[in-house]
Amino acid sequence: MNKLTIKRAHKALRKNRIRSVINGTSVRPRLSVTISLTHVSAQLIDDENDSTIAYSTTIGLKKEIGSMTKKAEFVGADVAKKAIKKGIKTVVFDRNGKLYHGRIKALADSARAEGLEF
Repeated sequence: MNKLTIKRAHKALRKNRIRSVINGTSVRPRLSVTISLTHVSAQLIDDENDSTIAYSTTIGLKKEIGSMTKKAEFVGADVAKKAIKKGIKTVVFDRNGKLYHGRIKALADSARAEGLEF
């Protein structure tokens, strides 16, 4: 196995370990964050009904936002506004196996600044 395969396998283990503990409901949905090399997306998921309540992404934006950290802050604020508009104030944070720093932390802090509680 090469290094990239091992790295992906370890991330999958971390992700499954986290997901075994957290679960989203309609009252307190799961805020799942995905960060690729060029885009950031976040969605609120109700695991009981297998449905997405709200989402935000940088894919398809016409205006340029800036660095990836700025994109993460934009997505966090946007998904928080949409959640509060739908009457959701508390969420469970799912970082998808990534460390809580940098872009993940920027997204979470901007969502908290808009009024979401983790």
